[in-house]
This record gives sequence, C-alpha cells and structure tokens, in this order.
Amino acid sequence: MFNFKKVASAVTLAAVASTTMLGCARTTSTTTTTTTEATKADPNSKQLEADNLKDIIPEQTLKLDVYTQTANYNGMQTGWFAKIIKDKFNVELNIISDANGIFDTLMEKDNLGDIVIFGDNGDKYKQAATSGKLYDWDAQNEHLCSKYAPYIWNHMQTALEQNRGITKEQNKIYGYGYNVASSSDSHGSFFYHPDIRWDLYEQIGMPEVKTLEDYIPVLKKMQEICPKSDSGKSTYGVSLFKDWDDNYVMYVKATAALYGYDEFGFGLYDVDTQTFQGALEKDGMYLRCLKFYNKLYQEGLLDPDSMTQTATEAGEKFKDGAAFFDLFTFNGATNYNSTEHLKAGKGMFALPAADSKTICYGNSLLGGNRQWCIGAKCSNPELAMAIINYLATPEGTLVNYNGPKGVCWDYDENGDTYLTELGLECKKSSKTELNKDGYTGQYGDGTNQMNITSWSIDDINPDSKSKETYNYLYWKTYLATEQTDIQKKWEKWNGGYIKSDEYIEQKCKYTVSPLTSYVATEKDESLKTKWEQVKTCIRKYTWNAIFAKNDDEYNQIVDKMISEAKGYGYDECTEFQQKEAEKRKQCEDAVKSASTSTTKTDSTAK
Repeated sequence: MFNFKKVASAVTLAAVASTTMLGCARTTSTTTTTTTEATKADPNSKQLEADNLKDIIPEQTLKLDVYTQTANYNGMQTGWFAKIIKDKFNVELNIISDANGIFDTLMEKDNLGDIVIFGDNGDKYKQAATSGKLYDWDAQNEHLCSKYAPYIWNHMQTALEQNRGITKEQNKIYGYGYNVASSSDSHGSFFYHPDIRWDLYEQIGMPEVKTLEDYIPVLKKMQEICPKSDSGKSTYGVSLFKDWDDNYVMYVKATAALYGYDEFGFGLYDVDTQTFQGALEKDGMYLRCLKFYNKLYQEGLLDPDSMTQTATEAGEKFKDGAAFFDLFTFNGATNYNSTEHLKAGKGMFALPAADSKTICYGNSLLGGNRQWCIGAKCSNPELAMAIINYLATPEGTLVNYNGPKGVCWDYDENGDTYLTELGLECKKSSKTELNKDGYTGQYGDGTNQMNITSWSIDDINPDSKSKETYNYLYWKTYLATEQTDIQKKWEKWNGGYIKSDEYIEQKCKYTVSPLTSYVATEKDESLKTKWEQVKTCIRKYTWNAIFAKNDDEYNQIVDKMISEAKGYGYDECTEFQQKEAEKRKQCEDAVKSASTSTTKTDSTAK
C-alpha cells in the first residue's frame, strides 16, 4: 500500500483546508507551512538518545509484551532482530498477534501490553485511546517522546500531530502512523502488481493479456507444461491465504487494487472518480474479482489449501514453484526469484493486463493509518519509547528493512549504502543462514515480527551521502549487480526497465491515492453489531463462492450472501460508508487544491 500519480500532493498544506471539514483530522499550524520536514542527519538526536539510554537500560533482561494487529506470528522474537534488541536495550520481545477475540480480552484485562501496534486508526484504536488504555507520549510532566525518542520528536512532528487529531477531543499524542515520509511530493513503491512465471509465459508463446480474465487461459497453459513443482507437488495458478481477511476476503479486494480501487469499509473506493462502490453490487469490482478466483478453481488452477493455509505456508509454495501468479511484491516474485531459480532461467516478473490501472499510495508527512503506540500499563514506557525511536532512526530503519548493519548492509567509502554479499543472498532467499558476528538462524525467521515500518521505504535516507532512499532496489551499488538471462529477457520485453516499478511508472496505467488527514468516523454500538455480522457473512460466503464447483452453484452462493448480508444490515453499513467516502473526497480535494495553489505560487515566484 504505497503511492501517487505525477501530482505533487502537498498534504501538509492541505491540512489547513481539511481542519474545517467533517472527518478530516485536526493538524497544528506548524504542519501547514511546508511539504517537507527535516531530512538532514541529526547528531543532536543521536547524542540525546545515547545519554538518555544510560539511565533506562535494565541490569536484568526485561521482557516486553508487543500486542500487534499486523503480525503473522505468536511468541518470543527470535533470530537476528532479537539479538539486536537484546544487545542494544537488554530487552526480549514477546509478540502477541491479533487472533480472534484477543483485543477484547486485553481490553477487559485493562492492559494491551507494553508496545501496541494497531492495524489502522479506526474503531479499535479510538476505543483504546479514549478509554485510557494508551500512554500519552506528550504528557507535560514526563515529556516521554521528546526525551526518549528525540529522533521521532525532531523529525516527525507532522505525524505526531496527525495522531493527536485522531482523538482531538483529548488533545493527546498516543503514537504515530507508519510509513512516514519527509516529503509529500512523490509516491511510494507499487505494492500491487501481477507477477507471473516469465519462463513459462515465454514457453507458451507470450499470449496477450488484455483483461483480468485473460490470465486464466494463460495460467492453464502454464500448468499443462509445468504440472509439478520443484519438489514434485502439484502446481496451480494461484495459492491464497486468509490470514489477512477483515471486512471481506483480502485476496478478492486486493485484486480490485489492480484497477484503481482501494479497500473502504464494505466496499471499494475508486480513487480516480472518488466514488464508493458497495462490495455486493451486481457487476461491481468485488464480485468481478470473486468470479475470477472461482473460475480459477473450476479450471483446477486454485490451490485447494487456500482457505486453510497461512501466509507463511503460501509463501513456501511460491518458493517451491507450486504457483505461478500473485498480486503482491513481497510474496510471489520475492519468494520465487532465488539465485538458483534465476540462474536456471526461471523467474517471476510483472505482467499487467492491458485494462488494468493499479493503485499506489502517495508519500506523506502524516504517515499511514497503522499506529505505533505504548500501552498505558507498560512496565517500562521509557524503554519502549527508546526502542520505537531506534526503529525510526536511519540505522534502525535500514535494520528493519535489511537486517544487521555490517552483516547484511553497510555504507561504502563514498558514504552510500550497499548490500553485503550475505545481505544480497538474504534478499534472494529468506532461508539464508545468518551465521556471522554472533547471529544465528535463517534470515527470514529473524525478521521483525511486529511487522510494521517507521519511514517509508521510498523516503530519503539522510545518512546517505548522495541521499539515496531506504529501498535497496534503487541503490547504485545494487543496480550495478549483474542481471541473469531471464531478467534480461523480461527487460527486453518491457522496453529496457530493470525494475517493475520503473516499468509500471513509464509504460502502464496507474492511479495514486493521496494520503490525507481523513480519519474514519467511529460507529455507534448498533452499527458495530451489524458490521460484525455482515463481515462474518461476506467472508464466509466469499470463500464458499470461490470453491463453487460450477456457475450455478456460484450464483446461488452469491445470491445467498447478498440476501443474508442485507438481512444483517449491509445496507445500513454501506450507507454509513457512502458518507465516509464523501468525507474522504473532501480531504483529497483539499490536498489537490493545496497542491495546485503551491504549484502556482512556485511558478509565480520563478
């Protein structure tokens, strides 16, 4: 989820206009004067951090509980990231994922944990914030953030004030949103793009893919010439998982992102037209995508384990070559494109359909909707704050994205970042053993299981002499690495672009969703009850429809889903969401208006 279409989105200037609009969170006047925040390396922050850490590092190792709604893991953090946190803070992290009912249980116990990560800034976040379950980072008598998180305090004021505005009646800062950028004049990486087994695509004659539905016969031909994976298991066109299902089935709604639609309540928001479409509208995008997956199933192209396996298990199948197509940059291609596969002339690369218009997200000083927080009952809030601060420094950000400094990455003699040989192998395979400088275990097993970022991967790293971004794919040192034959073939086909992002940016249609100060309105208790019932209904019947054996059964299931969802209150839910769409549009229009006026002012000044 990241990007913006060639429009300089002056988000912070837009905050001025959006303060007068219902649904647009308040920001302070200091956030309305610029579209950038300081990006220079800050030695003062580093000295403050070092001085303050001396007073709070415990003599005995301390365990901190991390309740995180974005995790795919439960238990103690292990591997290289655990060692870094232990060595730097003498802390061990206990990861608590957001399994069914966990949030309500922790709320009843009046303790959400030490570090708290919210998947969005909606109802659950507001419920925790307004009921005293979160720690105030800006309490006048403590100055928790300014003292123990100086880097955040000095570089993320806009994001902090955005958090204050979510529950503006309290006038407190409880955290900040992830993926912060130091400038709002660009968009981030393409999170969604369809990657396909390019070697198999070449073998079947590279048929044109004009629409979403055209992938089906392409994948069928691939399966016919490659019926077995590397380990001898059956192959499929796609392999899904349900770990991230929320209001509806994640993979179905995510496919709509290839056509410029953003998830929005029980429906989809068309970023270009700024209009809302209910998920269950006949001939709507959600049902089109649902039918796509059902057709894949009917053709024997959908992994039958899709409804029961985890994201990790699905990823292992991509590594094994058991599936040929995926939507996400982090899943299909990342897992399959190992050194061994690429050298063998095999790989997954982007193949957008001609009618697609993938969504991306604008960079923003405000940060995204996922929230870094600290629990009100935190056993050591100063230490929790220091850990969050470290992960927001340039070094911590690079560690979070790439692994240990000096082992996986470092700075060269020119002051620019590079991946070590071991780091490059870790990028190619998460199973790479990290047995160096006291680190042990596989790289993938040791990644940060909180599963959240601080700075956008596409933001400028202020410690890089030539101001490269945190994204290793665009480091000069990485771009200089030798390309394999299969990579060269894909580049020749796409017109010479080395990276998928460059190809999509220059050759394909896409749309950018600007990050604004929009914050969802809290639902009343009656609507919350209906919402949960509708959510359960849509998720259940969506999966049933995916696995329908024929069109008649599929139509019956969809009709039943629509009927039962309406009985539970679907119409009331979408009516609520339609009003939210209007508020979102107001905030987006404020961004566009501010961006236009800024451009005119700059032009006049010249």
